Amino acid sequence: MGYLSSVLSASSQVHADDQGPVSGGGLSQNGKFSYGYASSPGKRSSMEDFYETRIDGVDGEIVGLFGVFDGHGGARAAEYVKQNLFSNLIRHPKFISDTKSAIADAYNHTDSEFLKSENNQNRDAGSTASTAILVGDRLLVANVGDSRAVICRGGNAIAVSRDHKPDQSDERQRIENAGGFVMWAGTWRVGGVLAVSRAFGDRLLKQYVVADPEIQEEKIDSSLEFLILASDGLWDVVTNEEAVAMIKAMEDPEEAARRLMQEAYQRGSADNITTVVVRFLANQGASSRGNPAKHGGSSHTNPSNNGGSSHANQTNQGGSSHGNPANHGGSSHNNQTNQEGSSHSNQANQGGYSRSNSANLTNQWGSSRSIQTNQDVSYFK
Repeated sequence: MGYLSSVLSASSQVHADDQGPVSGGGLSQNGKFSYGYASSPGKRSSMEDFYETRIDGVDGEIVGLFGVFDGHGGARAAEYVKQNLFSNLIRHPKFISDTKSAIADAYNHTDSEFLKSENNQNRDAGSTASTAILVGDRLLVANVGDSRAVICRGGNAIAVSRDHKPDQSDERQRIENAGGFVMWAGTWRVGGVLAVSRAFGDRLLKQYVVADPEIQEEKIDSSLEFLILASDGLWDVVTNEEAVAMIKAMEDPEEAARRLMQEAYQRGSADNITTVVVRFLANQGASSRGNPAKHGGSSHTNPSNNGGSSHANQTNQGGSSHGNPANHGGSSHNNQTNQEGSSHSNQANQGGYSRSNSANLTNQWGSSRSIQTNQDVSYFK
């Protein structure tokens, strides 16, 4: 399997020592989609949510890979899945020819490899995974657990994943057929312990709590506006319809992701909150929509590009800006970036370093990763 270039899959990792909110975003270099993410511990003292936003090249095709991973029993499982799931997927020999089977194989392989790595651990850990794979004009959403994917198509909110809860009739039947049981302990739980019926990890419950993903495919066309991936820290307090209505008018997906995160916190969400928003661009490659950075890079609010400067919100390279255009070699009067140096406000730069949003490092092609350490972890979701 060939790759366009190793630079396409390069991404930065940040250790969020202060465990404060982080956000960022970017644009695919083919101009077909932009994305943003936001993540916060919320009201919890520990952080068990992880996310991945990655753009890669596989067999000459630009591929977008996005995921939200909500850990329980600690951060180990969520961190492992974040670091390994997409790498396992794009290495699969059938990734392009039979993407659905490749996704299912990658989920189960990642799960089994994580369980092997846990042999010397005394405490069980697990994780949900809600992922979106963009290949050509196809959007494939795969889900394990109770993180959720929702799309806006034709102005309407449509759930494209199902929360895996033990009290669902088919899930309960599957668990009981395998010799397990579901009981009420504040909420319905597998074995009286776990509030999700599918997950990565959870070695002691593995016979009942599987990592088999449910996969749904959607066509990327002019009616598909955007996608939301989020942990249950959002969905516990915000409905699908509310989430879509809240960000429908926001063209900058990072701003949209932050808006959802902040709203969940203000509504009293008691969990970690992580959101990823992917916006599908109708004018592919032709213009800048909202505030994403060009070159597929990461946007931290008001970026400019490539040696030029911006007097307001955004510019792109070779396209057109719908806001105040940048000049070349001039000066910027608001939140500008440079090509090699550092940025001290809310934006990404090219080859440089952004000091906003809890120091999310960005690179030229737009992948941003965050690794968080955790303490005082709670097993019960």
